[in-house]
Amino acid sequence: MNYRFIIIGLFIMASIIAFGQTESQEAKAGITGRLSAPILVPSIAEQIRTGTFKATDPNEPGRMGQPKRHGANMTVPGKGLPVGKDPLVREHGSFPRIPGRSPELVFNANVSNYTPSDPTGAAGPNHFVGAWNIGFRIFDKSGNPLTPAASLGTLFPGNTLGDPIVLYDVAADRFIITEFDSSPNGFNVAISQGPDPVNDGWYVYTTGFTTGSFPDYPKFSIWSDGYYVTANINATNRLFVIEREIALTGGPAQFIGFPLPGIRTSGFYSPQVFNVTNGDLPPAGNAKVVYLQDDAWSGVNVDHLKIWTVNVDWDTPSNSTISAAEEVITSPFISVFDGGSFSNRPQPSGPDQDVLQATIMNQAQYRRFPTHNSVVFNFVVDTDPTAGELAGIRWFEMRQSADGEPWEIYQEGTYTSPYNNKDAFSGSMAMDALGNIGMAYTTVSSTERIAIYYTGRFASDPLGIMTIDETLIAQGTSNNPSNRLADYVHLTVDPVDDKTFWHIAEYFVSNSRTDVVGVFKIAPNFINDIGVISIDSPINGALTDSEEVTITIFNGGIDEQIDIPVSFQVNDGDEITEIIPGPIASATSMQYTFSATADLSLEGQDYELKVIARLELDESPVNDTLVTTVKHLFHNDLGLNSILRPVSGHVSLEEEEIEIIISNFGTSDQHEFEVSYNLEGQVVTEIYQDTLKSGESASYTFATTGNFGVLGSFNLSSYTSLHNDSIPANDTISVVIVKNICEPQSSCIIGLALRLVEIGSISNETSCSSGGYGNYTDLSTTLERNMIHELKLGTGYGDMYTSVWIDFNDNFIFEEDELMVDNVVIGFNQGSGNHFVTVPLTLPENAPLGTHIMRVKTRWSQPLPANPCDSFPYGETEDYHVDVTLFTGIETALQDKTDINVIPRGNQQYDITLKTNDLTETLLFNLFSVTGQKLVENRINQVDGLYSYPLDMSYAAPGVYLVRIGNARFGKIKRIVIN
Repeated sequence: MNYRFIIIGLFIMASIIAFGQTESQEAKAGITGRLSAPILVPSIAEQIRTGTFKATDPNEPGRMGQPKRHGANMTVPGKGLPVGKDPLVREHGSFPRIPGRSPELVFNANVSNYTPSDPTGAAGPNHFVGAWNIGFRIFDKSGNPLTPAASLGTLFPGNTLGDPIVLYDVAADRFIITEFDSSPNGFNVAISQGPDPVNDGWYVYTTGFTTGSFPDYPKFSIWSDGYYVTANINATNRLFVIEREIALTGGPAQFIGFPLPGIRTSGFYSPQVFNVTNGDLPPAGNAKVVYLQDDAWSGVNVDHLKIWTVNVDWDTPSNSTISAAEEVITSPFISVFDGGSFSNRPQPSGPDQDVLQATIMNQAQYRRFPTHNSVVFNFVVDTDPTAGELAGIRWFEMRQSADGEPWEIYQEGTYTSPYNNKDAFSGSMAMDALGNIGMAYTTVSSTERIAIYYTGRFASDPLGIMTIDETLIAQGTSNNPSNRLADYVHLTVDPVDDKTFWHIAEYFVSNSRTDVVGVFKIAPNFINDIGVISIDSPINGALTDSEEVTITIFNGGIDEQIDIPVSFQVNDGDEITEIIPGPIASATSMQYTFSATADLSLEGQDYELKVIARLELDESPVNDTLVTTVKHLFHNDLGLNSILRPVSGHVSLEEEEIEIIISNFGTSDQHEFEVSYNLEGQVVTEIYQDTLKSGESASYTFATTGNFGVLGSFNLSSYTSLHNDSIPANDTISVVIVKNICEPQSSCIIGLALRLVEIGSISNETSCSSGGYGNYTDLSTTLERNMIHELKLGTGYGDMYTSVWIDFNDNFIFEEDELMVDNVVIGFNQGSGNHFVTVPLTLPENAPLGTHIMRVKTRWSQPLPANPCDSFPYGETEDYHVDVTLFTGIETALQDKTDINVIPRGNQQYDITLKTNDLTETLLFNLFSVTGQKLVENRINQVDGLYSYPLDMSYAAPGVYLVRIGNARFGKIKRIVIN
């Protein structure tokens, strides 16, 4: 039977009724329809038995996932609060952190050739179903696979397009697997006929949503009266509902589409409908949709959440309504990274990672309690809105006092990784039956590879704080060759105990894109469990012979505890034991100060302080003991922590600043002391004029810069000079700075590489170079200046944007006036295969004679950035030598006169335009500061021969900025000055 024909037929048979809507007020349904009865797909076990099961192809070549559709929201440089750091970030030492328990189970669910893998999954009574972009697999609750890896096509005949979502409807005891479709645009939905995804059959619906455009990045949710879905759609209808009650019986379910009145988005966006976590369903109606609104975006005046209320009427679907958006003001946040670009935070090597900005992360989890209803959700924020950036997670608990009452923010917080300055993003969170919150998330930094962690909080903890310490689920061992990471992550609650969290996310192991499942619990596992979570005093300083010892203990057990013995010991001295009377309730902490004191009076001495909780029936001794070292500091002790700048890397045109971190390790404040640096024997000494208080550190940038403008190694040391410094050994720090030609990193897998570079006597056929950089400077050719030379380029994949530079001034920096070929496209609109192009390379008549480096750089699907040292997800960079000689032929020059036009409209508003009749494809608009910080990135389309972007600089600081519009033929830059 031709199932594909039946699926298409369902789209055609769905009756569609359209209604006009007003964005500023309550709206009626935009579309309604009814589906024919679903396809009855046999169980996975039956398919395996009969040989009809469709497995994923283990030899399938690597593929790119669906591209990010639509640009970012329109960001206004300088607009929005906060101006400084995120106001909800708590200093990591300002509250005790409760140690998290090790995950109960960790296993890899899939290794994917798809970029990204889009992991999703849900736990049922006896199974975990995990899915990725083209397939899914069923596991038992111990992580053992019960089926082979299944193609999505085994449920959805003829459709393996991707972006599945897995849900478990606890109230109905059913698994749900969804997938989008493009023929026509819409969704497929499979509902298991029972709670066993292996042995139960499936109702498979093809829902004929007339989305108008492709329903990118769908998010599904369970509510009592429907299955709700949002998508990244630029169309009138942005929210859709399937009739849950009928769909669960395999009947002809109805569907309804709605607009989102008043939503502010000019690009990529992802709202969420509240999703019922467990089997306690709310009354029908009043489903809520939530989305963030950032005052850094054009048209948004204050940071807030927009919340819409949806009421479906399955008896008369055209009467269904969605409310005007309610605005709930939040604490200020910044959700914009890199001006809206999808390349954001660094990893140790390879492209910067997409942190999924402008997204309510999967899912917004709803739960009912006797006294209130709660929902928890999160999105990524920039907690340090300097050029450096640091990703954190803004999370919310909203509460409703009773059904039908208003929703209000009960608590909100911003979580940052507490260790090693890692970025934290891709959060997924839920509440357990006790009201505890579990949140899993992804981390990365320039020194640590992608990892998956969890945190959380107990219901009784102080509001706005994730008190559970960062706890590792899985640590990656290799870097991501793409900027795209996961796109989806998914945390659900085990329906058996309603307390255990199951999380699936993406990381990299042995260069393989891997989906990992972590299972953890916040709720107590034991009846009796007292642990020491912090030693609060004494701390390093000028100590005495009678220091108070203050500790915090935590009751991690179920039972309340009283009369708890606790002890402390200094070095190998006597143990001091006292009794904490209590009571201490379950999942709460208590601070206690011993009546006995400690003698820590010897200056310069390190003291080991051990504290032990000695509850007689304690069932988890692992957290009973805590040891710390307390130092009696010297009065005078200055030292250096590090040399921050310069760093090893590629050569810079300008002299570089030298920045150091000075620390006052002593107990006396210090001021007006000497600091020096020695660069290859040249000593510079300056005076630190400010006061550096005891225990503090500060950065200092020397007024005198250093010259690192040639290739090679530079010996650099720096030191402090303080009279009577007690520990001279920490005064000096030395580094070796290595300057070389930049070697950009990228991935050139599956043919995304240069296959041929041919010019003059060079004819170099290659495959993918290690790390995406090939050094072929052993190859050289002679080129006459003031001549057009034919350059033949070949790649193993289409849509490869390619540029060429020649370093005429031999400073090992490829500058703008050294760009010879600007973003020519090889294999336009083509896929895998051998593609070639021959382009003219014209040497200027005044090109310096001699041997120079020629750089050839290619990138898949997007124009190359202006900086030839940038790394990016897919492509390759190769370097050669060319020998420029005197011109002996006839002068020929080809120049393109097209340029960017900056049109002032008053009040620091500008139209940035590029006029051309030769291009029709989407281009990138960028705004940069003169230091290179990307402030705006968005996509622009040609209309009547004109590319145009409305740039709002009314909030921007005075200064010089650069605008750039880039495409296949042009990469034009214009300077603008804001006064």
